[in-house]
Amino acid sequence: MAALIKEIQQSLLNLMGQTIEALPGILMGIAILCLTRYGANLVRRIVRGVGRRALKNPSLRLLLVQTSFVGTWVVGILFACVVAFPDLRLGDIIGLLGLSSVAIGFAFQDIFKNFLAGVLLLLQEPFRLGDQVIVNGFEGTIEEISLRATQIITYQGERIVVPNAIVFTSPVQVLTAMPHRRTDLEIGVDYNTPLPYAVETLLEAVLKVEGVLSKPAPEVDGLGFGDSSMNLVVRYWTSPHKVDVRRTRTKVMIAIKQACDRADINIPYPIRTLYYYNQDQFNDASPVADGAQKS
Repeated sequence: MAALIKEIQQSLLNLMGQTIEALPGILMGIAILCLTRYGANLVRRIVRGVGRRALKNPSLRLLLVQTSFVGTWVVGILFACVVAFPDLRLGDIIGLLGLSSVAIGFAFQDIFKNFLAGVLLLLQEPFRLGDQVIVNGFEGTIEEISLRATQIITYQGERIVVPNAIVFTSPVQVLTAMPHRRTDLEIGVDYNTPLPYAVETLLEAVLKVEGVLSKPAPEVDGLGFGDSSMNLVVRYWTSPHKVDVRRTRTKVMIAIKQACDRADINIPYPIRTLYYYNQDQFNDASPVADGAQKS
């Protein structure tokens, strides 16, 4: 019993001695972590200032700031571990991180896929904040491009969060990529209307509408001969934003209808012709018809 107690006391003394021996390294590691915190904040402020002058994309500036902040902490933690535990070599830490990254990669592959897609979207810039897009069946205005997802505000005021991996691999229709956007508006005129007169009337009406651009110039093209009308299409250009397209389309419709009324151009309804005949005279299944056939 006395030998056991003596062995325990010796173990505690050895443990205390090792702790005292390692205490300077641990304190040094804690000091390095404190300095790392200060250094990470300093690096973040410096990178934010440089990015504000060098980069126009706010999302890309945010990515650069976050990456530099996290990178500073990683370097500081690795250095603190090496100083606090001299037996722990830097190669062992890197090897452990490599094995851990494989396991974490399998567990969080979707997160990393969205992260990588977000980085590529920020670097390539296929669209920017404020652009109006159609992606994966959703249409709206780009509100934010983060490292995980892209946020879209629909025209109904709803927020749609689309993972970056879907945005990166799906066709994206950027509606505001160009300075102007074309709208096609179909109309049918009566067959008694001279086509050159109808085209001239429609062009004059469209050119007077506020919001319709003169360059590119509006056009009126023929589509074909319909059942009850000669079909035309009015093509005009406006600002690419949805609100301008929608409001200008209404103004163009009103202007075209008023111009047609003033010019006595009829916009016909679908016409159907019905023929009536004597049912008794042409009823082949009547008894009289059957008797005549038998005789």
